[in-house]
Amino acid sequence: MTNTARSFDDKWTHNPRLAFDETLRVGSDIQEWILRRNGFASPEALTAFLSDRRRILDAGCGNGRVTALLQRHGRTDASITGIDLVSADVARENLQAQSNVQVEPADLLGDLTGLGSFDFVYCQEVLHHTANPRAAFLNLAERVAPNGDIAIYVYRQKAPIREFVDDYVRDRIAGMDYESASAVCAEITALGRALSETSTGVPLRIQVPAVDVLGIEAGEYELQRFVYHFFMKCFWNPALSESANVAVNYDWYHPQEATRHELTEVLGWFADAGLAVQHSHVDPYGITVRGRRSA
Repeated sequence: MTNTARSFDDKWTHNPRLAFDETLRVGSDIQEWILRRNGFASPEALTAFLSDRRRILDAGCGNGRVTALLQRHGRTDASITGIDLVSADVARENLQAQSNVQVEPADLLGDLTGLGSFDFVYCQEVLHHTANPRAAFLNLAERVAPNGDIAIYVYRQKAPIREFVDDYVRDRIAGMDYESASAVCAEITALGRALSETSTGVPLRIQVPAVDVLGIEAGEYELQRFVYHFFMKCFWNPALSESANVAVNYDWYHPQEATRHELTEVLGWFADAGLAVQHSHVDPYGITVRGRRSA
């Protein structure tokens, strides 16, 4: 098993319900982030988008949390498939109550023709963890039916200090087992929490000037987010348990296959696949693009 496959096998085995309930909770930071980056102003907007999608694929479904979100907002007669290289059993257990959802093990770089075609393919926070993100995308794009859409999210290239620290930590913990790597990530999580919490309960905000050579953009930031954006990932979300926060940081630092991309590069993938871009969004963390296959 490769380092990246082992990373996610350990992550989901130890955290089978990670962020599952928060993904489904209306108004949560996690659900809002998923909706916003995909161009949906509300859960109702996602429902409207899925209203004519009869076959939906969640490619790289992890523990099935977004599969469940798509099931909740999709048609009652929709057929929804989740696939994942290492966590199909975890997702299947989490989704067992949903009769119109099936989960199968699959490699995004393997033969996917047996799955058939889909009206909507969702593949987010996954492609950058494959050995060849472009090839995996083109493979998935072949599963998109005429008039169907595919929506992807990949990591973006970040500020140079952030890139250096990310790779520095990643290199140091690559060979560690889950417990040892999680201990390192617990320290990083504690830093994120310390930067987030104040005696008043109100996050400290700072106004910073642009520092172009370091990729720092001028603006007002919460202190923790300023560090997070430009210096190192130190995730902290008070809506999640401490162990869940540690798992999110582990998810970033332990997998060795974690490519970062530029918008022009990703748009080129869509052009190569013959897909017309319907929506694109770039935030400090990643790039989201949705494209459609013509009739």
